[in-house]
Amino acid sequence: MSSAGRALPDVGLVVAARQGDQRALDDVVAASLPLVYNIVGRALRGHADVDDVVQETLVRVIRYLPALNDPAAYRSWLVAITIRQVRDWETRRRVALNRDAGLDAIHNVPDPASDFAGMTILRLGLTDQRREVAEATRWLDPDDQELLSLWWLEETGEITRNEVADALGLSPGHVAVRIHRMKEQIQSARGVVRALRARPGCPDLGAVSAEWDGTPSSLWRKRLARHVRDCAFCGRLGTSLLPIDRLLAGMPLLPLPAGLGAHLPSAAAPAAAVQAVAPPSPTAGPAAGPTPQGAVPTDAGGGPSVVDLAVNRPRGLVPSLAAGVAAAVLAITMAVVILPDEPSAPSWAAPPSAAPTAVAAPSIAPSPSARPSSKAPVAPAVSSARKGVGVWNFAGASQALANSRASWYYTWGTQHPGISTPRGATFVPMIRSAENVTAAELARAKAAGPYLLTFNEPDLPEQANMTVERALDLWPQLMATGSKLGSPAVAWGGPDPQGWLDRFMTGAQARGHRVDFITLHWFGADFTTATAVAQLRQYLQAVYQRYRKPIWLTEFALIRFAGGGSQFPSQQQQAAFLTAATAMLGQLPYLQRYAWFGLPATDKDRSGLFSDGTEATVVGRAFQAAR
Repeated sequence: MSSAGRALPDVGLVVAARQGDQRALDDVVAASLPLVYNIVGRALRGHADVDDVVQETLVRVIRYLPALNDPAAYRSWLVAITIRQVRDWETRRRVALNRDAGLDAIHNVPDPASDFAGMTILRLGLTDQRREVAEATRWLDPDDQELLSLWWLEETGEITRNEVADALGLSPGHVAVRIHRMKEQIQSARGVVRALRARPGCPDLGAVSAEWDGTPSSLWRKRLARHVRDCAFCGRLGTSLLPIDRLLAGMPLLPLPAGLGAHLPSAAAPAAAVQAVAPPSPTAGPAAGPTPQGAVPTDAGGGPSVVDLAVNRPRGLVPSLAAGVAAAVLAITMAVVILPDEPSAPSWAAPPSAAPTAVAAPSIAPSPSARPSSKAPVAPAVSSARKGVGVWNFAGASQALANSRASWYYTWGTQHPGISTPRGATFVPMIRSAENVTAAELARAKAAGPYLLTFNEPDLPEQANMTVERALDLWPQLMATGSKLGSPAVAWGGPDPQGWLDRFMTGAQARGHRVDFITLHWFGADFTTATAVAQLRQYLQAVYQRYRKPIWLTEFALIRFAGGGSQFPSQQQQAAFLTAATAMLGQLPYLQRYAWFGLPATDKDRSGLFSDGTEATVVGRAFQAAR
């Protein structure tokens, strides 16, 4: 039996929302979010823009709900709007790729933190053949990812075949033909997945895949599937595969990320101060044609008209999404946004209210005796899922982390003693050096997953100080955690032929070791903003072009290391660089996460963001505003 009737609002609630009941509108949007998130996430294959497309979809739901003629058709209408937004995104992406082809020829690189196949496996606890099906979806043709997102929901009982057909603008018969072709592609990809994982593997398959970079693609699916089909050894591996339909039947929706679900209104919450602007005329709704690509609907006067402000604030229209105002996805999709008055200058430019307070010198490894607070500090909405920060313990660290608006952080270890994780943020563990490759540390890393940073600056004697061979020998123990693994984070020379990272990646490929993304550090010695940003971009591009894997930039700032000491730019120079650099990073689809170095600001660590729990530096205010 379909669970969609329980997951989406009933007709009465939709009618009440159409008539202006604000509580009903909150409930309708909240109930619609899981379905929209699952369609968009799988169709975009976990691209970093998933959140943006989800919020654009729900903004249009709020805008056009008064024009919905048949409340009983709400679910079909919702799915159709969602697919339209997916197609608009794909069109914009292709235009951007064509425009920038001479720069990088970048293609759609899924975010390791939001890849839907991986999240389906982790969050739903899939095993064996269901896991293989989820992994096989990564190998589909791009045009079939949209269809997959709908078919998957049909098989799990969330939507019907007629709703799939309506969303795609096709007849049910035509949809059946396309689904049959897509299922054949998944079936062949399942055979490839199983053959690649077989131990001992097929030596002939190893020869066929010698030039494969490890990234699933439709081209390599065809090449490898041809071998699997013709090979007696590999062909036998697929004889026990169950039908895909049986494996997917009854699976629930993928749960929302904690950062999204935390904002959903509860039944006990007071009615949100949400006001949809005057409904459009019936001809202006989606039934009459799509909204122009990328446009946010406006009222008759041409101003923004999607959302009204909100809690304890005078009512006023929120600026266009294209201006980058909204930071929290749910804040916008629920039309509940609390924003400061628009400043005439960047928020970080304001002078600090008091001189920085001196604090104890930081330690990379916080004291194990420190006890984290049992209550996580309340944090402002994070600005970007990419934005993170390196943290070591200092007075007020937990509140400073919350105030930073970072969505993730790490401590160069597998724990964060004395530091509470803010609501909406996540902790990422690290195995810092060879001495940390122990059963206890690996167990903690696995529990804190699903991502694991590894070996901090192994090319420096004062850090992990490891040979490439030692790192490669230890790597299988890290892979055994099941976490998505970042490469060792070299201090420099990431793209250099025969450099530490290059030799590690070559050795990992030769040994069959898995590396899911590249981890980098970068510190600029030129304090001129434009020059420093250009140098950072060139470095990241060179690394991506060499390894063709997503990148996490886990330490970066302007610091000149000379004569055994460190030279820093002025706070204003550092803040200007941070602002320009993060804007640049947001334009690189292969740059999945970044972390500033670091949270504490002392006389020694003058690139830091906070001198105590609440006192942000000029650089800290730039970080708060950054995306």
